[in-house]
Amino acid sequence: MPSASTPVNPADPGIDVRTYFVRGRNALLVRADLSLLFADYHLHLADQQMHPKPEHAVLFKQALAAFVLYCASRPWDEMNAWTLHFQEPLLNLFLTADNETSAVTGRIFAEQVKEMPGNLFYADMVRGSQPKRRSSVHFEGSNPMTAVETFYRQSEQRTARCLQLDGDEYTLITEHPDCDMAWLNSLSVDILRDLDKRETLSPLEQRVFRWHCGCNPLRMLQVLAPAFREDADGLFGNEELIEIRCPRCGARHRVTREEMEAFISHPPSPPAPASSP
Repeated sequence: MPSASTPVNPADPGIDVRTYFVRGRNALLVRADLSLLFADYHLHLADQQMHPKPEHAVLFKQALAAFVLYCASRPWDEMNAWTLHFQEPLLNLFLTADNETSAVTGRIFAEQVKEMPGNLFYADMVRGSQPKRRSSVHFEGSNPMTAVETFYRQSEQRTARCLQLDGDEYTLITEHPDCDMAWLNSLSVDILRDLDKRETLSPLEQRVFRWHCGCNPLRMLQVLAPAFREDADGLFGNEELIEIRCPRCGARHRVTREEMEAFISHPPSPPAPASSP
């Protein structure tokens, strides 16, 4: 899960994601209106001339909403990535986010997807300098939000409810110690719409998430370098220029053989470590 190569501009618009503790119920509530993030996603698709099937785009948006809410509930120094593999329809949804930069991106893989025995949910997490951790769970059906609830139940060992309210507003509510489980399991869209009137919510955090990948030509050269060293002619064939899509967001980048040769011969020096304050 490489971090973004191009810094996020704090002035760029983003969505507010707010977390609350539900007093008396011992649950964590996360909610946000994803309209702006969905708009940025559709602009990205248009810019990169990507045309996913409408039904695939709906699944991606649901997964994106749940993923953002999940990340907002996690520590600030975490990077997370999810891959949701569906057998029907046969596709993979990939999502990644860096909580330090508030950047989130992802893409749909609908071609050359390997068939598996069933649906699989892969969750990767890196926190600070610790080694990457991965968990995987099987889930049923083709609803990403149901898949997330299964992930919480099997991997996180706690109950979660992920629901779409009105329009592009989504809510994630998760079990904490001594949670009122009967209440949590009984929650419905109608109850969550009026939760402020029904329960005492203690505000915890407000975070801003933005659609941002950070891929750039240098990053694509780094991605292609191992294949070029192994078989340059196999990579380029008779062409002097090839097109590669970013594995994280699907953005198109063009790389010439000359650029690749120069990169291999004179790789850029790593940035100097920052001086101590």
